Amino acid sequence: MLDIQTKTFDQLTTQELYDILQLRSEVFVVEQDCVYQDIDGKDQKALHIIGFKNKKVVAYTRVFKPGDYFEFSSIGRVVVANNERQHKYGVAIMKASIEAIAAYYNETKIKISAQCYLKRFYNGLEFFEIGEEYLEDGIPHVAMIKD
Repeated sequence: MLDIQTKTFDQLTTQELYDILQLRSEVFVVEQDCVYQDIDGKDQKALHIIGFKNKKVVAYTRVFKPGDYFEFSSIGRVVVANNERQHKYGVAIMKASIEAIAAYYNETKIKISAQCYLKRFYNGLEFFEIGEEYLEDGIPHVAMIKD
């Protein structure tokens, strides 16, 4: 069972922050073989949606209010530990992120920058492509909107 918590940057414990950054690095840098600047100065503005399993961080997103990242609310750094993906925690963490945007920002329109191979996953959550594909950190992405 996934225990999902929402925290501001200041509410994160040092251990939680370390575990989040470790998970992001494991997936985005090591697994996807992508050298990029993950620690980008935006975590301080974000709400952090954290999925714990047995007190271990296994799923995560960060969400922003309109204007802090895109013109609309947004969800980014969507990540699930490789050994936990079969449990559909990606869907659970995304639904919690959508609910957090509604609860904290009173917004329903959400923009994401999605890796292209995940378009169908995001379509299942009612996000739809806008514009052309583009490279972000060497990986094909597409902008997607949920109204």
